[in-house]
Amino acid sequence: MGRMGVSAYYNENDPAAAAWLRELIKAGEIADGVVDDRGVEEVTAHDVRGFTQCHFFAGIGAWSLALRRGGWGDDRPVWTASLPCQPFSAAGKRGGVGDERHLWPVFFRLMLEGKPRAVPVLGEQVSGRGGLEWFDIVSADLEGAGYAVGATDTCAAGFGAPHLRQRLYWLADAQHALGRAEYGIEPEAYRRNGSGRRGCPGGLADDDGEQCGQERGDIEMRTERGGEKGLGQLPGRDGSGGDRPGAPVNGHWREADWVFCRDHRWRPVEPGTFPLATGAAARVGRLRGYGNSLCVPQAEAFVRAAIDALW
Repeated sequence: MGRMGVSAYYNENDPAAAAWLRELIKAGEIADGVVDDRGVEEVTAHDVRGFTQCHFFAGIGAWSLALRRGGWGDDRPVWTASLPCQPFSAAGKRGGVGDERHLWPVFFRLMLEGKPRAVPVLGEQVSGRGGLEWFDIVSADLEGAGYAVGATDTCAAGFGAPHLRQRLYWLADAQHALGRAEYGIEPEAYRRNGSGRRGCPGGLADDDGEQCGQERGDIEMRTERGGEKGLGQLPGRDGSGGDRPGAPVNGHWREADWVFCRDHRWRPVEPGTFPLATGAAARVGRLRGYGNSLCVPQAEAFVRAAIDALW
């Protein structure tokens, strides 16, 4: 089904999100490619061969957008996955590995059978205790298969968002297969850094679970933000600034309009959307799409850190 060259495969079984993806592809907002709206359980290794990038549980394509914005071109190979969080989320029933939505084993099998080994995998999952329990399973499987693994726990507010959205971002790479040629280091030297610890440049834990050149085995996040402060105080309803929320003044949300809601909380909306009206067309669908998507500035920062770690 795939073709060589710059081409992306998107797997998303929600009909509304799949239709949204096709429109975004058509508009050139995300990498050119095809959308497969089957469940991931039906996808085979044959289905994903020939694609440069493969995005699973693709939602509305935010991984592709974050990759582009982070400097990871459409022609650079990668797999991404934002696996279902419900089995491990504090907001769900916490069914764990017994939940039918625990699809890591399915994705891991497809990854081993269909992904070229040199292609790295970027992923995202809910944070907190449940997310860490999930990542224990994931990292054990990946390290057992010879992958270097790293993760970082970040919140969207740390990148200028007016909300928390704590998420665990992770990266898996087969012993830095993509980076070795550029580093020009022999395998044994590559596995030992200057301190004598087994490891590899960039801060990923190796397949022995040991540290790699940093005091911690996670990726060091970096981000560039304009201005001296990431948060500011917006004027209040009376112009005093006393009753409006602290809000980001830099980055993606700096131009947001703020709405005072019935629960006495202020919430940001896209500028120019006033007046607001109930019953707006496709409102529920849009909210579901946005709510299940990545926070792109947060993911973009992770992409930049992943590039630093790999290359």
